Amino acid sequence: MTDISIPLGGRELPGYLAVPEGEGPWPGVVVLFEAFGATADMRAQADRLASHGYLAVLPDLYHGAPWLRCVRAAMRDLMTRRGATYDSIEAARRWLVGRDDCTGRTGVIGFCMGGGFALVAAARYDFQAAAANYGIPPRDAARTLAGACPVVASYGADDLMLPGAAARLERALTRAGVPHDVKEYPRTGHGFLTDTDVPAPMVPLTKVVLRQGRGRENAEDGWRRILGFFAEHLADKESTT
Repeated sequence: MTDISIPLGGRELPGYLAVPEGEGPWPGVVVLFEAFGATADMRAQADRLASHGYLAVLPDLYHGAPWLRCVRAAMRDLMTRRGATYDSIEAARRWLVGRDDCTGRTGVIGFCMGGGFALVAAARYDFQAAAANYGIPPRDAARTLAGACPVVASYGADDLMLPGAAARLERALTRAGVPHDVKEYPRTGHGFLTDTDVPAPMVPLTKVVLRQGRGRENAEDGWRRILGFFAEHLADKESTT
């Protein structure tokens, strides 16, 4: 597990790489963080994926700057579906594919803000699977997601920021003909799949609106679905024929 740099248009994109034990090559996964940035918890998710046999890279979409300075620009990129954040995501994917220890098959996983980016990236770039966790579905979702790779997504029914998001995404993926597994967990809020350390000024919001962490007992099932989905869609097809 190490800090790395990814070439990006004449500059360097910082990131964190988690490498599985043993000998590769392995399928790759680009990990897209939640709004608070490349925290220790987000690195832990890259480590989790590496422990299951995935070469996982967490690109620092904020380029080392504090999250408060960068989150507004990132959210603008998310909502407009254009901007520098997407260049960073694709640079991370290409960097993984170019490594000798990567099979060339890649997935993308995102949490909160990153989940929204993962949905757009699923249709825009050459990923073979995407996991979107409590991510905002894009506007005109059926059109935006046309041609997307298979998607697994998880939401909490008590997350007041995303009411009905799971159902909207389910309908859009069905209309677009994209293979998917979308699940909404009852009595569950935002952020239930990870152990996010919420900055103090944000705690009231996350407790009242997001119901942050409520339903964390559903994390085991959520990760079971994600890992099973990745195992199905990121396997090296040549080695399984």
